Amino acid sequence: MNGGSSAIREPFAHDWQVEILAARPLILPRRHFTYPREAEEVERGALELLIDPGEGMQPFLATCALGFADPVVPSGVWSAPNPKEICAVSGGYAYLVDTAMPERFAMIPYRPVLEVRPAAELLLFIGHRSIFAWGKSGRAWESPKLSDEGLTVSTIDGETLHGLGWQMMSDQEIPFALDLRTGLGVR
Repeated sequence: MNGGSSAIREPFAHDWQVEILAARPLILPRRHFTYPREAEEVERGALELLIDPGEGMQPFLATCALGFADPVVPSGVWSAPNPKEICAVSGGYAYLVDTAMPERFAMIPYRPVLEVRPAAELLLFIGHRSIFAWGKSGRAWESPKLSDEGLTVSTIDGETLHGLGWQMMSDQEIPFALDLRTGLGVR
């Protein structure tokens, strides 16, 4: 899903509840986490989330640094394959946070993530040249380079993802297919 507006998308079952805040509260809650930890980017803006992990645990504020202030890159919240994890995307910077232990998080290496898409038991992060997959146990796989600049995912058929990648030398979009279990090409 593309676009700069923040929304909550819940393709997977989860244990937490979240509220997207319009701004950081004037009085910070006792538990407040900034992602990444040493984030200079927070000065440019951030996605502020009030997260209730459930199971009687104390809610916390998650401040997710803004990547790019561009409506082309996604911002919002997605449920993840692991019901204790939440995926927050702030201007194309994607964070996966363990809601039971919020000091534990991962940041997807693409800057920016251009699209977030659930598929099978994975959350897919589409970048300019390749795709990064996150599963119940964390990083599942990363595809090889599929494009010189710009990917389009067209369909997902069972365990196979189909798309197009632009090839600079031929100035054409070339079709590709990936096995969702491994991230490797399929013929």
